[in-house]
Amino acid sequence: MATTLALTAITAAVALALLLRTPAAKAGAMAIALLGTPVILLGEIWDSGAIERLRDRPLVFVALLAGGVAVVLAGSVLVRRRPGWLPLVVAAALPFRIPIDVGDTQPVNLLLPLYVVIGAAAVAWAWERLREETARDVADPRPVAVEVVLLLGVVLYAVQSEWSVDQGKAIEQIAFFYMPFAMLYVVLRSVAWTTVLATRALVVSAGVALVLAAVGFYEYATRTVLLNPKIIASNQIEDTFRVNSLFFDPNIYGRFLVLVMLGLAAWLLWSRVPRTVAILGGVLVVLWAALVITYSQTSFVALLGGLAILGGLRWGPWRALATAVVALAIGLTVLLATSPDLDDATSGRVELISGGIGVFADHPVKGVGSGGFERAYRDAERTGGRDAVAASHTIPVTVAAEQGLIGLGAYLLLIVLLVRRLIRDAERSAARAGAVAMTVALVVHTLGYASFLEDPALWVLVAVGLGLAGAGRPRQPSRRARPTAPTA
Repeated sequence: MATTLALTAITAAVALALLLRTPAAKAGAMAIALLGTPVILLGEIWDSGAIERLRDRPLVFVALLAGGVAVVLAGSVLVRRRPGWLPLVVAAALPFRIPIDVGDTQPVNLLLPLYVVIGAAAVAWAWERLREETARDVADPRPVAVEVVLLLGVVLYAVQSEWSVDQGKAIEQIAFFYMPFAMLYVVLRSVAWTTVLATRALVVSAGVALVLAAVGFYEYATRTVLLNPKIIASNQIEDTFRVNSLFFDPNIYGRFLVLVMLGLAAWLLWSRVPRTVAILGGVLVVLWAALVITYSQTSFVALLGGLAILGGLRWGPWRALATAVVALAIGLTVLLATSPDLDDATSGRVELISGGIGVFADHPVKGVGSGGFERAYRDAERTGGRDAVAASHTIPVTVAAEQGLIGLGAYLLLIVLLVRRLIRDAERSAARAGAVAMTVALVVHTLGYASFLEDPALWVLVAVGLGLAGAGRPRQPSRRARPTAPTA
C-alpha cells in the first residue's frame, strides 16, 4: 500500500504541474515529481546487484549522484538562457538508448541523454515559475480534455499497481518512462510552437535519422548487428538479415524512421518549391531504403496508416481511404502468400494476443494490475523463462489484460480525443498535418508492437500537435514576451 501511495503521489504531482494555475503551485508540483521519481526507483532497485556494487564503493556512488545533479543543473541554466534550443535538443536526443544494468535481470535500454535533457528542462521550468520577477509573466496554456485524460491515465496506472502481480515492473514503467515523459510533456506544452520551430525540430530529426540509416546500411553490408543478441542469433538462421542500427530492436528503429518519413512527406506534399521537393524526395528515398532492411512489418503498416492520413488531408478522405484499402489488401495477400501460417507470418503475435485476451477474460474489470502482463501470461500459459514474453505486442490487449475495462476505457477515450483534436483543421499546414499523421502512425504501430506511453515520441507529438493547434492558449498574452526560436 505504501508503494502505491508513493507512486500515486508522484504521478498526481506531474499532472498537477499541468492542471494547477498558480505558477508557484505548478513549480512545487514539478519539484515533487522531479525528486520523488528517483527516490522511488532507487528504493525499488536498492538491493539489486548493480546498486549493491555501488554501495560497496560509497565514494563512487556519491560522486556519480553529485555529477548527475551538477550536469542537470548546468543544463537547466543553458535551457533558461537559450529556451529556443530546447525543442531541437529534444529532437536530437529522442532516439538514443543506452543499455544499463539496473537489476539482476538483463540490462534495460534507457534514454539517458533524453533523461538529462528532461531533468534540465524541468528544473528550468520550475525555477522560472518560482522567481517572483518572472512568475507573474508566465502564461501557460489551459489544459484541454485530451491531456487531462493522458496524465490522469498515468495516475490510474499508479493506482492499479496496488493489485499488480508484478509491482516491480509497474515501478520501472512509471520511473523510467511515464514520469520522465510526462514531465517533458508539461515543459513542451509551455513552448510557443510555430511552424518554423516545428520544421527546425523535424530537420534535426531527419539529420539524426540519416546518421542512423548510415549505421543500418553498414550493418547490412557487413552482416554485423551492433546490439541485441537475439537479433544476431535470429539473423544466423533466418533467410532475411534484419538491422537495428543503434536501436536495440528493429521494430523501434523502423518506427522512428516512419515518423521522420511522415513528417518529411507532409512537408513535401504541402511544398510548392521545386528545390525543396527534390531535396525531401531524395531524403525520403534514403530513409525508405533504411526502413526496408529492418523487415519490420508493423512499421510498414504504420507508414501506410500515416500516409493515408496525409492523403486524406491533402486530397480528400475518400481517395485516401480507397488507396489505403487497396495497399493493405495487397500487403496482406503478399504476407499470407509467403507465409500461410498467420501466427508465423506475424512472428507469434496471434498466440500472444490470444493469451492476452485469456488473461483479460479471467480479470475483466480491473485486470491483473499495472505491469503484470508478463507474469500473468507466463502463469496462464505455463511458459518457462522470464524472457518468454514481455507484452502482447498489441497495446489494447496489454492494457485490457493489465488494467481491465477501466484502463481499456481510458485508453480508447484518449485515442478518440487525441485524433479528434489533432485532425481538426490540420490540412491548413504541413506541420499540423505531419503531427497528426505521425501520431496516428505511432498508434497503428502499437497495434502490432509494444510501447505506447513508453515511447517519448508520443508525448512529444501530442505536445507539438496541441501547441500548433493553439489548444488551451491563454486568453491574455503574457506581459513579457517569452523567447522563442528565431524566425526564418
